[in-house]
Amino acid sequence: MSDAPAKKGGAPKAAAPAKEAAPKKEAAPKKEAAPKKDAAPAKAPAKAKEAPKKEEAPKETKKAESKKPVKKIEGNPMKALSIAKVCVNISVGESGDRLTRAAKVLEQLTGQTPVYSKARYTIRTFGIRRNEKIACHATVRGEKAAEILEKGLKVREYELRAKNFSNSGNFGFGIQEHIDLGIKYDPSIGIYGMDFYVVLNRPGGRVTQRRRQVSKLGNKQKVSKKEAIKWFEDTYEGIVLGKQA
Repeated sequence: MSDAPAKKGGAPKAAAPAKEAAPKKEAAPKKEAAPKKDAAPAKAPAKAKEAPKKEEAPKETKKAESKKPVKKIEGNPMKALSIAKVCVNISVGESGDRLTRAAKVLEQLTGQTPVYSKARYTIRTFGIRRNEKIACHATVRGEKAAEILEKGLKVREYELRAKNFSNSGNFGFGIQEHIDLGIKYDPSIGIYGMDFYVVLNRPGGRVTQRRRQVSKLGNKQKVSKKEAIKWFEDTYEGIVLGKQA
């Protein structure tokens, strides 16, 4: 049999030669992977985070640092006695110029304006009328009180009687001439005697005198007669006559 009739348009076209495949590029050599860093440890929660420990100093340096001046308190500081106030009184027994001059003496001694005291009732024998000014006094506190008390005790040569001390822990005494205290004698004023009365207390006594929440003072905070005598002997190296052993 003869070959199949050829298609119209002449002889069959020869097939186009297939394109030669481009030569494949050689793959670049892979870079060696850098060694992986050790992964950081996972962060612990804030609570579990520990503060870095400080290097402990040697024991010798610790001892040197700890040697600081420290005030040593002997005993209970709330039991310590102190001078609350000192009252200085001049009782003239009449009003007029003598009382005015006595007030000047107190002003020279204390540096304060004295207060006048009045008679509570009439005594005809003494010529005193009720509400008449017959005395003057001044109350001193703080360092000035201790200074004045020192002068008064020096005149008495630091000797008191047991009767000078009260059961409430206070004490008083008198002197006959005010010029013994170091005040210059003035002929226009004269010489006056005066009384000293000292009030002792302990810290915490304010609770009985404050305006709000007033309360009673405990028996352990009150000052007794024996404690006042001991304070006088220890503080001023004084002598108390007639005290019971």
